[in-house]
Amino acid sequence: MRSRKIPLAVATAAAASMLLASCGGGGTDDGATSGTLDFYTNKAAWEPDFDELNAQSETDVDISLDTTGYSDAAQYDAFIKQSFRTDKSPGLFTWQTGPSLAELVDQGLVAETTDIWAKAVDEGWIGEDLKAAYTFDGKQYCVPMNVAYWVMYYNKPLFEEHGIAEPTTWAELDAAAAKLSGAGITPYYQTSTLFTFPWFQQLVAGTDPELYNGLATGEVEYTDPRIVDIMETWRDQQEAGWFSDAGSTVDPAVGLKQGDFAMINFGSFFNGSLDGAGMVSGTDYDMFVIPAVNPDLEKTPVAVESGPLCVAENSSQKTLGLEYAEWWMSPDAQTAWSAARGDVAFNPQATVADPMLEELGTTVAGDEYERYDRYYEATPTPILTVALEQFGAFIANPGDPLPFLETIQAEADAYWADQG
Repeated sequence: MRSRKIPLAVATAAAASMLLASCGGGGTDDGATSGTLDFYTNKAAWEPDFDELNAQSETDVDISLDTTGYSDAAQYDAFIKQSFRTDKSPGLFTWQTGPSLAELVDQGLVAETTDIWAKAVDEGWIGEDLKAAYTFDGKQYCVPMNVAYWVMYYNKPLFEEHGIAEPTTWAELDAAAAKLSGAGITPYYQTSTLFTFPWFQQLVAGTDPELYNGLATGEVEYTDPRIVDIMETWRDQQEAGWFSDAGSTVDPAVGLKQGDFAMINFGSFFNGSLDGAGMVSGTDYDMFVIPAVNPDLEKTPVAVESGPLCVAENSSQKTLGLEYAEWWMSPDAQTAWSAARGDVAFNPQATVADPMLEELGTTVAGDEYERYDRYYEATPTPILTVALEQFGAFIANPGDPLPFLETIQAEADAYWADQG
């Protein structure tokens, strides 16, 4: 008998329904302020890092996480969204800032955290600049799970071997790439799946931050001649052989270690992956803030990624989730998180385990840098989905960028038309 292929959306929804039936929690808030908190995350690989924090949270607030990690983003999103329509809403879960979070807030599905933010700001645990991503109609929702800055990692021995210093201008970065390429070394890492947006993000924001922000609000079209010109620069770089095999299945951390490419544009959480691959921070690899493409910009744009920890409004563990969220903002929690994950701490009073990351956090906080939302969070989901596909196709087969941009713009037109 022939098997029937189940559409992905149906399969995902069915899997989410089965998972909901097997999980506990939900219903009226039980008011508990200590105990085991059900935690769901789309970062399955980070599950051991979250578990490592239990010793600290049990000591500080008598709360431990029971973590369930998902590696399939579509299944995770379906599970979380379906949970809101049942009595199984999670006490704590990870999500995305930007339009995805705004949608949950508009529907009254996540708990308000205004008081937690007020305390954190008053205590000097967090700056006002990050608050905006969590503010809707003057109130705050969720708290930052982490903060990551998108920078350029590089293979330090390769740079030293070829006499390349950390570039401080875009011209110097181009010169470094040309020198590496001339020596038979691929300058940059690139992939045609999921993380297809970093170089587009870097080129657009580094050319004109207002142009970049306009894409997120619909004020700028993807077919704008300025965007087309930027894409042509990207194509020229690809045709020059500056990027790695986009279809390679080699882990990017391993690829950097073995010299498959010399540089990779990634979030500052990548330190953990590089350390796990056996590279030593400051010896085998280092990082630098990517210079602006446009030398006339007064400030250097730096992409910031902040993933939220949210509490479901109708969860039976709402009080417990909010207690944990308040603790998460504290110096002790962020010190423990930095040690477990090897990441930048958003709390300036926390101790950052890696000196390189501590220096990065101090650097980008300076007045000479302009922080902007990462493309993945800044872009409305329907547009993002199409854009990631089209960037991936462009990376796999570079050519005239206009057809790719027209496809993205068609989705953008439909989305903004629906917004009224």
